[in-house]
Amino acid sequence: MSDYKYKRVLLKLSGEALMGEGTSGIDPDVLDTLAEEVLSIHEDGIQVGIVVGGGNIFRGMAGAAAGMDRAQADYMGMLATVMNALAIQDSFEHHGMMSRVMSAIEMHEVAETYIRRRAIRHLEKGRVVIFAAGTGNPYFTTDTAAALRACEIDADCLMKATKVDGIYDMDPVTHPEAKRFDTITYREVLARDLKVMDATATALCNDNDMPIIVFDITEADVFKRALMGQPVGTTVIGEGNE
Repeated sequence: MSDYKYKRVLLKLSGEALMGEGTSGIDPDVLDTLAEEVLSIHEDGIQVGIVVGGGNIFRGMAGAAAGMDRAQADYMGMLATVMNALAIQDSFEHHGMMSRVMSAIEMHEVAETYIRRRAIRHLEKGRVVIFAAGTGNPYFTTDTAAALRACEIDADCLMKATKVDGIYDMDPVTHPEAKRFDTITYREVLARDLKVMDATATALCNDNDMPIIVFDITEADVFKRALMGQPVGTTVIGEGNE
């Protein structure tokens, strides 16, 4: 435990990360890999919370773009995150990790209703807490939900797992010359419009001095190395912490 820089972490997973090589749905192999990575830090006493998106099943913005009422589409997206959270919980418990799904929308038969103090107590008891249904409100992304939950549970950092090994000044897929940042400030992320997280989430982290670590989820032992403070991906920090 003493080797770790961060002791309580909020991990943000996109729904797309659960697809693996597929185009939709949930890849069981991805769930197994995720469980093994989280298990490696959980066994060392790290308290882990997770916010998961629902884009592998339904994306509210896409529904709204197709003519659906935006609020209705967002609620459908929130329900998709609950499905992902239940799948993650099942995988984690097959790997011996006790976990709780806490939903921002009440659905007592499948998940606990989110209560901040109860979530913190679960973490203190060594349970992984999987936060579902975003913030419970339309017009907010799961990035914002992750920033909000990270601040509420007093996490030491917010980790965003992506398919890219950090933050670049340009899209590295279309621009091979793109430069990767080791560290960058919240203000620079917003000024450059880098789309690390949505602007609301970035501003919330800035206001509450919540560091964000952006990394490639496919790298081996990436969670452990990032939490130990090793150079992994890109860290977003406040201007006074440079």
